[in-house]
Amino acid sequence: MNLKKHVSPHGTVMAVSMMKDEAPFLLEWFAHHLAVGFTDILVYTNDCTDGTDDMLIRLEELGLGYHRRNDIPEGLKPQPSALKYAQAEPVVGAADWVLVFDADEFLCIKHGDGTLDGMISDAVDRGANGIVITWRIFGSGHVTEWSRDPVTEQYLYAAPPLWNKGWGVKTLFKFDPEYWKLGIHRPKIKNKHLKDEFPDTVHWLNGSGAPMEDYFKFRGWRSIRRTLGYDWAQMNHYALKSVDSYALRKMRGNVNNKKDKYNSDYWALQDRNEVRDESILRHSARRAEIMQELLKDPVLNKLHFAALERVEKRLEEHKQTQAYKDMVVGLAEAGKIPINKVVAKPPKARDPAKIAALMSDVERKSQGRPKAERRNPVATGWDDDFLPEPVALQDNAHIEVVKNHAIMIPADAAVFGPEALDLVAAGKYARKQMRSIHWLVSDSDKVLNVGGEAGVVALQALSMHPNLRVMTHTRREDLARVTETLADKNDLMDPGRLKITSGALVFDGDSKDEAGGLQAMLRDYRPTILRLCDPEITPERLSKLDMGHLRRIILPEALAEDLTTYQDALKACGFNPVQDWTDKGIWVFDKAAAAGQGA
Repeated sequence: MNLKKHVSPHGTVMAVSMMKDEAPFLLEWFAHHLAVGFTDILVYTNDCTDGTDDMLIRLEELGLGYHRRNDIPEGLKPQPSALKYAQAEPVVGAADWVLVFDADEFLCIKHGDGTLDGMISDAVDRGANGIVITWRIFGSGHVTEWSRDPVTEQYLYAAPPLWNKGWGVKTLFKFDPEYWKLGIHRPKIKNKHLKDEFPDTVHWLNGSGAPMEDYFKFRGWRSIRRTLGYDWAQMNHYALKSVDSYALRKMRGNVNNKKDKYNSDYWALQDRNEVRDESILRHSARRAEIMQELLKDPVLNKLHFAALERVEKRLEEHKQTQAYKDMVVGLAEAGKIPINKVVAKPPKARDPAKIAALMSDVERKSQGRPKAERRNPVATGWDDDFLPEPVALQDNAHIEVVKNHAIMIPADAAVFGPEALDLVAAGKYARKQMRSIHWLVSDSDKVLNVGGEAGVVALQALSMHPNLRVMTHTRREDLARVTETLADKNDLMDPGRLKITSGALVFDGDSKDEAGGLQAMLRDYRPTILRLCDPEITPERLSKLDMGHLRRIILPEALAEDLTTYQDALKACGFNPVQDWTDKGIWVFDKAAAAGQGA
């Protein structure tokens, strides 16, 4: 076997984990984390019956890792016990960087060349000494049968990145046992250093390389909307794997000895397959090379395949039982629960008084700063209808397609932001606009729809008026492709009636080149109705347009917080408001219509 430990410019980069009966998956997990650049891997085991500990002992004999027994004192659970041992372990104490994580978690590095070395270098260059890495929950991918294929290649469907029930974290940090106490999600500053200057030296980044908020130095184990980030790294969490793998896990229990942990509720929570995510495949080739080298060792080879054969025999026996058959039926039902209806155990309520009493002077001083100084912006896409580009509707038969008024829309978490996704799944997306558009246009109209809702309101109008013609424009090319897909799914992709365009708008006075500009669209398409949803088209810009052939302008309230400025601009252009529509969340302006006249 020709395999040696990685040498990092950052010294010892240590992975610390704890396992029970993970032999079928151990070599992939171990090889993967050597591939991403850990120099050292330490694993604690308890009560193993499948050879996991023997494999780790052999890996230590080969100089590739460390194995320690987790002899659990009475009254203590396995994870806290292992962490207590690790705190006093010399090889951990000598480490420069440490990350504590579980056997069903695989670190996925998106940063740079996909290595810890590059990511840590970038963090250090930014003055940081820690990176807080958020979970991505990976579901079964609707895989039922047991397979020997790699975990990271079998399960490629995950929860949406903005699904906040899956935001637990793991923390890679610069370790010094004098100051830090290890934890499963993040380390804690030792009490004796809470009141000195040490907290001021802690500078952690989120998973996108942005500074974490100061509060996280002292408390918390999850990302929040203001600290979430996946651009640099994510922790892929494969809590389930296939139905068969889940059955094996139910049979053997779990590392923390939680009773009935692996029930249908747990499956519903963890079996999230809304978004395909192949980012971890960048590590596959190197992981496969390392695993191939590991299997050249006759001892590891024998232990690995013996573990597979043993577990497959046990599984075959278990599959003959009624308990297995009942479990499969129960999981199938649990898997039908849509993501917006999944119930998770609520986090413990915060006790502000207790937190205040525990605050050090350093934390109290930090919390006393104005919110604008100590809070990050909310994660991109959280408050928007659509996720940041690029997005695309997935070809996934398991995504629920929901009727929203007359338009069938996939509840696709790879496209819609959290709030919009909930509305789509409930059949209520853009509800007021969808209901009203039928009355706001006529069969003989030509509608120019600029921005807003990926064109679904325009598609609704097309579905209601057989002779209506529509041109819909969005600045984002990816959303234009979404509109095309939706139109095709709803049998509305008629080039004689629907035109879909995208790109940045050019306005008179902003540039000499008006190709693709709003004025050019008005001139060439000659619509009778303009539905305006793009805030880039300000009242000032709108007032400069030649709109002589328009009979009506429609402004959804979502266009701007204050639409009165548009009212003034449109009045100057000869358009008067139709008051009947304002209580429906729409401002309608008709050419030469008297104020207060109905549509």
